[in-house]
Amino acid sequence: MRRFTTVGLVLAAVLATAVGTSTGSGRSDPLAEFHNQELVWKPCHEGLDCAELVLPLDYARPAEEKISLVISRRRATDPARRRGVLVLNPGGPGGSGLGMPLYLANSGAAQVYDLIGFDPRGVGGSTALTCNTVPPLTKLDSRPADEDFPRWAAEARAAEEACQRSAGGIRQFINTPNTARDLDVVRAVLGEEKINYLGYSYGTYLGAVYGSLFPRRLNRSVLDSSVHPEWIWREQFRAQAVALRRNVEQWAEWVAQRDEHFKLGTDAAGVMATVEGVAASLAAQPVADNTRTDFDAAMGVGTRYRPLWSQLADAVTRLRARQPAESALLMARSAQDELVSGVFNTVTCEVDWPTDLETYYEDMRVFRERYPYGFGVVRAAPTTCAFRTFTPPEPEVVLKRDGYPVGVVVQAEGDTQTQYESGPAMAARLGHNLLTVLDEGRHGIYGSKNACVNRVVDRYLVDGVLPPSSSTCPGDPRPTLEAPASVPLVQSYLDGLVLGQRP
Repeated sequence: MRRFTTVGLVLAAVLATAVGTSTGSGRSDPLAEFHNQELVWKPCHEGLDCAELVLPLDYARPAEEKISLVISRRRATDPARRRGVLVLNPGGPGGSGLGMPLYLANSGAAQVYDLIGFDPRGVGGSTALTCNTVPPLTKLDSRPADEDFPRWAAEARAAEEACQRSAGGIRQFINTPNTARDLDVVRAVLGEEKINYLGYSYGTYLGAVYGSLFPRRLNRSVLDSSVHPEWIWREQFRAQAVALRRNVEQWAEWVAQRDEHFKLGTDAAGVMATVEGVAASLAAQPVADNTRTDFDAAMGVGTRYRPLWSQLADAVTRLRARQPAESALLMARSAQDELVSGVFNTVTCEVDWPTDLETYYEDMRVFRERYPYGFGVVRAAPTTCAFRTFTPPEPEVVLKRDGYPVGVVVQAEGDTQTQYESGPAMAARLGHNLLTVLDEGRHGIYGSKNACVNRVVDRYLVDGVLPPSSSTCPGDPRPTLEAPASVPLVQSYLDGLVLGQRP
């Protein structure tokens, strides 16, 4: 603890000089060469303009190694009402944001802001952090046996060592504080005194860090599907499994209330017993391509999205009768898409994780029994961070709002990537106003088809009118029993989930 305190104080002193908000002469601004660079905009991405910046790899040593950062821009469609730039981040960490201005092209914000997207350091068109892949050492299993745990750990260790071999030179500087500092250079180069900010998922944490480091450079901010300020990062992932289980239990109550139609159980406990019976049956003998692991994954996805509830009940009915359920496989594949890695496995290691493997194994024993749905056990398993091969150059940023305006946090009650409790916690930490989306499992709401959320957020971003300190919007409706079982309907719904699924 003493070592980190000392290093943190020294580094903070260096960075206070290196990233000061002055944009004056080179003598007063150590980042003058970066702040004063000229952008060359070129057409890209379906009507957007893109440009490349040069940035310090290490802000404590800005005169040494440099990296590139690519940004995109969509100009405000009503120039007479333009009120600056709105910087966008889709989350990840590791998500490309170059196309984000297109996602919000029809929003009210697009009328009055230049929408700015970017590939964060380490991502895509910016100086990329590329890690070698390793062959899998174990098969993905939603309920692994104890003897499988060491293979899960060995795979995480191998992935960490492979990444360090191929990306060790820049890896320790791919973190949230440096990405926030990159954004402030972007602000200066764009000639803006302040930025406005919209971040989804992990992007909410990036926005909170930016506001904590540069409070006088941030104006309006929206944090959509927020991470928990006290769960960075392991506890955030563990909480995902809890949220998945909560959705399954709510679905079971809904199904039980309609037992005359579904006949899966007369109460929630009965429905859950049916689900576990199907899981046990599939473990003993899969039905075509439907395995227990796929079934558990489908339960996590199908219960999260309320419009799919009747489709999931139909899939359970089919599998109980030992009939293949293609819709369950579609949902399972969607769950597997959430498990991709990359820069993710570097940024999430910016804080310390347990190194004692038994800590993870104890959690895995609990999670495979209590939270098997949606790959809940993966949230408890050791990651590359348990074997981290680099030392983060600075401690975690203390989140606070001291000098920038009250913002808005949007949080869905059934979100499994950033559990609902994360939103109220972030709103309380920063003194922001909270907009809860009731009975909704989507992750990233603003800019989707939720008219209520779009209206509230547009009024704030465009007109500066805050919603109440705590308010609600309805989510997607639960299905009617008249809705027929339909594989194309499931596929269409899952295809419509535009934003990335990881925090």
